[in-house]
Amino acid sequence: MAVVSGVRRAVGWIRWYVREVSGESVYDRYVAHTRSHDPDAEVMSRREFERRRTDEREADPRKGFRCC
Repeated sequence: MAVVSGVRRAVGWIRWYVREVSGESVYDRYVAHTRSHDPDAEVMSRREFERRRTDEREADPRKGFRCC
C-alpha cells in the first residue's frame, strides 16, 4: 500500500506542476478569489476569461511573447 500511496502522491504532484506551468490553474484561482470576495458575483466563463487574458497579454508587449 505504501507504493500505491507514493505513486498517487507523485501523480498528484505532476498534475499540479503541469497545471501551474500550462496556466490552467489561473482560472481556478480567479474563480476562488471572486467567490471569496463576493459569493453572488458573476464569474466569467473559462472561455471569456482566457479571451480577456490573451487580449491583455497582446495589448502589452512586455507581458506577451510577441516579437513584433
